[in-house]
Amino acid sequence: MLASLSHDMGNYLYDVFVQKFDLWFAFGLGAQLVFTARFLVQWRSVIPVAFWVLSMVGGLMTLFYGFARKDAIIILGQLLSIVIYGRNLMLIGKSGRAKTDAE
Repeated sequence: MLASLSHDMGNYLYDVFVQKFDLWFAFGLGAQLVFTARFLVQWRSVIPVAFWVLSMVGGLMTLFYGFARKDAIIILGQLLSIVIYGRNLMLIGKSGRAKTDAE
């Protein structure tokens, strides 16, 4: 039984990560890496603008990947996230303009 489970798991992983590898898989992987890079930027307690820019770029790339794969879960999840990232970038832009106007 354990040998069969191991064999089935190996076949599944081969199918998901090797056999289905194509340009969209590479794009989706790149999108996920961009999205993950924002955590390296966020390591400090203050969240820099680059965190939200990476979030937006990675979210948009993942959204396009979801459309290409016709994956409703990815599409719905990323649509909401992109709205939040856009709102945060707009608020940062407004506060930056307010600081410039005050000086």
